[in-house]
Order: sequence, then structure tokens, then C-alpha cells
Amino acid sequence: MLLAPSSNRVYSGAADTLVAAELGVLLGAGGGPVPEIRPTTIAGVPYLSVDQSELDDRLGEAIARLSGLFAVFTRDQQLLIPVQVTPPDLFPDDLVTIPKYPGKTNEQFTRLLVNVTLASIRREPQDSWSLLDPMCGRGTTLSTGLILGHEVSGVEMDLKAIEAYSAYLKTYLRRKRLKHTADMTPVKREGKSLGRRLDVEVTPPTADRTLKLTAFSGDTRQSAALYGKRRFDAVITDAPYGVVHGSHTDVRGVSGKRDRSAAGLLREALPVWSGQLKRGGALGLSWNTYGLSREDLSQLAVEAGLTPLTDGPYLEFGHRVDASIHRDVFVAVKD
Repeated sequence: MLLAPSSNRVYSGAADTLVAAELGVLLGAGGGPVPEIRPTTIAGVPYLSVDQSELDDRLGEAIARLSGLFAVFTRDQQLLIPVQVTPPDLFPDDLVTIPKYPGKTNEQFTRLLVNVTLASIRREPQDSWSLLDPMCGRGTTLSTGLILGHEVSGVEMDLKAIEAYSAYLKTYLRRKRLKHTADMTPVKREGKSLGRRLDVEVTPPTADRTLKLTAFSGDTRQSAALYGKRRFDAVITDAPYGVVHGSHTDVRGVSGKRDRSAAGLLREALPVWSGQLKRGGALGLSWNTYGLSREDLSQLAVEAGLTPLTDGPYLEFGHRVDASIHRDVFVAVKD
């Protein structure tokens, strides 16, 4: 496999290891054998190699979903023979790549996080899952979920972020001439304003079914109150790294102050998110290990009623983002 270049030079340097771990999770999801997956170099060009005698349907479908895929070849001695694979994408990738703003998570990494979490769901496989990002920002995870054909929902504290995402979606869908509806409405309970709600319905250009997107402005710790009895197959989010975006909690005894670690927020939010998962559902999040260890995060997840996945490729996603951020992926399931 020839990997797609990333606009982020640091991420590109770790992409082969990350995509190898991603493919390991995708192939291991059904309980089948996982072939050896390793970085290799041919004529000075880096590739990702899979030691399997043929590209069968199982391997082909997993490869087609990968976050960093550019091209696929089978190798016959010294010859590379191109192989066509068909990604499951229902929208062009510009739905997620066009927006540019400070603090945006790398789109390839977001897709990796979505793929790994959805592959970990312990329910009968289906074409479309329900996905919640309880700290959705300006919608990178939500747009990625739409591209992959899922029903997506979100919660975001910053109303301006929801408004910016709404404006972008309306412009994008109108310019692409896609059949859709998109509305922002006030949310009130018992006469009190709780923020605003974005509702989008869109028919993909390559499918005859309608996908739904919902996003609330509000505190992630109130996510269950906002969505009521609704339950989700997956909860997927990018936790605050504590550098540009801190989490506002009173964990240190001073209400409203920014906590440089995500620990306080996750301690309060994980039980809420766990309660919103269906049985067999999966939680996937990325976080800065400099502010919270994997062991402590696992303990918080267990206390919230989740079972961490801590073997094989699940431990191979750690990578450097910059001098103050070492990002990793954590996945847990609700048995």
C-alpha cells in the first residue's frame, strides 16, 4: 500500500505505524487471523506491506476504509501490479478537508479514530452506525461520519463553533447541489434557553438514502439531558489537549478556571457518555498522554462501566504532535 501524503509533516512521519495499527484493528474485528503488517521500502519509496497470498474480500474491504490509503498493489517478485479498491465513502473528502482553522484535528487522524472505534463495536455488523461526538468542535468527526455513511450527532460548548459549522454545511451542500435540509433552532426547556440545535438531512450523491446530523450547543456533561433516551452505537471524540484548548471544570476547586489536564472533565463526562452507549457499543477518544496516563484513563473508564481494550494494535497509536502533545488513542466497550 502506498500511503497518501499528509499536510502535517510530523503526522506523515508516524503515518505508516499508525495505519498499520489501524489495519490490524480492522482485520481483527471479526476474530479472523491478522497477517503481518509492516512498513517496507521499495526503490526508496515507503510502502505498507501485508504478508498475505491474495487480496481477498476481507482484506480488500479493510484496506479500502483506511485513513491514509493512496494506492494498492500486489507484488509479483519485482513487479508491483495495481489493484483497484472501492472506498465506502458517500461524499468527496473535500467535505472534511475544505475547512481550515486553528486547532483543527488532522483529517486523516480523525478518520483513523472513527475507523478503529467503529471496528471495535461488539454488535452485528451493519452498514450504518449511530455516532456521537460529545465535544464536536467545528464538526470534523461529524463530517467524517457522514462521508462513511453513518448517522452523526454532536455536542459543543462553543456556540460560535456550531454556528460556523452550520454555515459551512449549508454552503457546501448548496454548492454541491445535494438534496438537503439544514436548520438551526433554539432549544428551550421549562421556559429556559439551553442553546441551539442544528438539524441536517442530506441525500449523498452516490446513495438513495437520507443521512441525519444533529448537533447541540451545550456542556458535554449535559449530553444525556440534551439527547434524552437516545442511545448510540459509538461515542467518538478528541479530548482537550490542555495547550490551546483546556477543559473548564472545577476539579481543582476554582470554578470556571481552565484545567490543563483532561482528567477532571473526563472523570465527570465518561459516566455520561457510557450511559449514552448501547450495549456492545464502543467509546473511542484521543488524548494527550502528558496530562493523563493510559492507566489512569483506563481506571476512569472502568469506573464508568466500560471495558478498555488494551492489547495488540490498540497500544500502537501513540505519536508525537508537538513538544507539548503526545497523542494516543483509547478504546473501550460497553459489555
